[in-house]
Amino acid sequence: MSALDPVIHAPLRLQLCGMLAPVDEVEFAVARDRLGVADSVLSKHVSTLAEAGYVRVRKQTSDGRRSTLIGLTRDGRRALAAHLRSLQAIIDAADGG
Repeated sequence: MSALDPVIHAPLRLQLCGMLAPVDEVEFAVARDRLGVADSVLSKHVSTLAEAGYVRVRKQTSDGRRSTLIGLTRDGRRALAAHLRSLQAIIDAADGG
């Protein structure tokens, strides 16, 4: 059985990675609102994922409005897929599979 990735495994980081998986990028404010956390909480988790090379953070200005975009990197997508396989193996073992 593969090991769980401790960087991704924290519940909020796992939820964020799951949110980012089907898209290229998500605005920081959208992620914050969907996860129901404060800016500072999300920022800390994004920083942890960025330090591991799992997410990229990009700032942009559009119509005079600044926004921060978060996206999974290729390494982040690979790490998430491996983590999900590990979780699935645990589920399968618990189900007797």
